[in-house]
Amino acid sequence: MQATERVISRDKILSMADYSAQRAELRRHMIAVKRDRRIDIGPFVSLYFESYQTMWYQVHEMLFTERGGEEQIDDELAAYNPLIPQGDELVATMMLEIENPTRRKVLLAKLGGIEETVRFEVAGQTVAGVPEDDVERTTAEGKTSSVHFLHFPFSPEVIAAFGSGDGDVTLAIDHPEYRHATTLSDATRAALATDFA
Repeated sequence: MQATERVISRDKILSMADYSAQRAELRRHMIAVKRDRRIDIGPFVSLYFESYQTMWYQVHEMLFTERGGEEQIDDELAAYNPLIPQGDELVATMMLEIENPTRRKVLLAKLGGIEETVRFEVAGQTVAGVPEDDVERTTAEGKTSSVHFLHFPFSPEVIAAFGSGDGDVTLAIDHPEYRHATTLSDATRAALATDFA
């Protein structure tokens, strides 16, 4: 799998027998890959930055666990191909990870629109996250979902600054009920830089 691949085609899908034989080793590899692609912001929000590799793995896991056969493949490709970065963007799954169900219900009710408030700061430039428009994830009552999909569109200049290693790259959330920011580690910055063309 090349980091610069942009679309998972059907010919890239392993048979379930082949995937099953490789699954344990692939899982170990993906744990290592994902380690540098996770960014925690504040006490309970994490962003998992997707790539061709992470989506290829996710498609196979869905096929393996749900056992839907050939009919399932097109649905999984339609769901996960849009989350592969296309060379001028970063793409993340944002998770609001609140274990206690009572606390989760209260907090999600206060965090409507949080998906609209996530941004990178790179070399004095702001790159705002754009929520995936597959489904409305904040209700009219202001309750948000615990899962969001975000695209961060980068200009060539900001891509160059991101990849240079100079200065800090910050990821922030600026919601009235959740204002937190974190600076990317060198390892995470290097991992995410591979998503650009």
